[in-house]
Amino acid sequence: MAKAPQASRKPPVSKAPAAAKSVKASARRSAAPKLEGDGSTLNTSVDSGVREKVAEALTKAVADSYTLYAKTLGVHWNVQGPSFFGLHKLTDAQYNELHQAADAIAERIRALGKLAPTGNETFRALTVIENEAPHKPTPEMIAELARDNETVARRMSEFAELADEAGDLFSHDMLVARIGVHEENAWMLRSSLAQ
Repeated sequence: MAKAPQASRKPPVSKAPAAAKSVKASARRSAAPKLEGDGSTLNTSVDSGVREKVAEALTKAVADSYTLYAKTLGVHWNVQGPSFFGLHKLTDAQYNELHQAADAIAERIRALGKLAPTGNETFRALTVIENEAPHKPTPEMIAELARDNETVARRMSEFAELADEAGDLFSHDMLVARIGVHEENAWMLRSSLAQ
């Protein structure tokens, strides 16, 4: 039996004035990001009573990782001077690793039954990394990336302790591994500045 074709439905047209839309958008930006679940019932190794706290820490970790990824990519594109080739290759390796890390952390958030954060405004609200600065001389950009990696390493340490206290061994180990990566990144960046 053939189905009758369905009439296409057009989305409703908003009649709200532009000012009202602007107020709504502003209210969304000022509200702190709230974790949403995906509606699934989970029976994982992480107790449901602490899963929310671990997922919240991981949302900050993914925001830090993604923001540092974008910043490192920008430095990669804009380094110049006698150390160009080495810095270009170093930042290439670092931003690619950060992209993979952000993906793995986001997938862990999903495994805990929460939705991973998305969007620049959400990341800006969750991260401690500043990525709005204009282009700077290469040594300043590299020194800033080194400091940012140290900052993220300290945050990953805080989040790892929280995951450990919650009994989330997988998230704990993932975050501890991130500490080592960020400390090594900082060392390599600092060493590249030595004269």
